[in-house]
Amino acid sequence: MKKIGIMGGTFDPIHNGHIMLGRQAYEEYDLDCIWYMPSRIPPHKKDHTITAAKDRLAMTAAAIAPYPYFKLSDFELRRIGGNTYTADTLRLLKEEYPDVEFFFIAGADSIMDIEKWYHPEYVLPAVTFLAAAREHEEADRSLDEQISYLNQKYQAHILRLHCREMDVASAEIRAAFRAGHAADVRSLVPKEVCQYIEQHGLYQEVNV
Repeated sequence: MKKIGIMGGTFDPIHNGHIMLGRQAYEEYDLDCIWYMPSRIPPHKKDHTITAAKDRLAMTAAAIAPYPYFKLSDFELRRIGGNTYTADTLRLLKEEYPDVEFFFIAGADSIMDIEKWYHPEYVLPAVTFLAAAREHEEADRSLDEQISYLNQKYQAHILRLHCREMDVASAEIRAAFRAGHAADVRSLVPKEVCQYIEQHGLYQEVNV
C-alpha cells in the first residue's frame, strides 16, 4: 500500500515553510510521495480575496519542481460546489484511492483548533495526521496533551512531525510585496515563486 502525504492549503503564496514540512514528512515517515493540494475556497479564510486558482497552481508547481517526490494535485480545485471542507476531501480521496494510506500534514495551530472543523469526528479517524509545531507554540494544552486528548476521544492517529522552527506566514509575504518590500521576504519564498509574483503583478492593492 502506498503511503502518500497530503499538504493542503491555499498556497497564496507557497513558501519555504511548506517545502520544509513536505521534505520532513517524506523523510521522517518514509512516505512514497507528497501531494501539494491547493484548496479552492477555504471556509475559514475570509479576511482577503484568494488569488486565482491558476496562479496558485502555477506558483506551487514552480516551488515543488526540484523535488521528484513532490506532486501537484488539483483534486480540491476540480471539485464542484461552495466551500472546501477537509472532511469532504478526505472522504472523496478514500473513495478514489482505496489502496492508499494517506498522511495529512498539519500545523500545531490546526491541531489545537481541529474540533472547530467541519465534522471533526470524521476527519480525525479518517487519516493519520502529522502535526508540526510552530515557533512560540502556546495554547491551553500543550501540543502533546492535545494529541493525546484527540487520540483518545476520536480514535485519531496523530503523530509529531519533528522539524526545525520556521515562523513564516503567507499573509506577511503578501503584505511585503504589496508594500514594495519584496526584498525583505525573498529568503522565505522559492526564487521561482518570487519571479512569478513579480511577473504577474500579484499581491498589489487590487489583488489583496
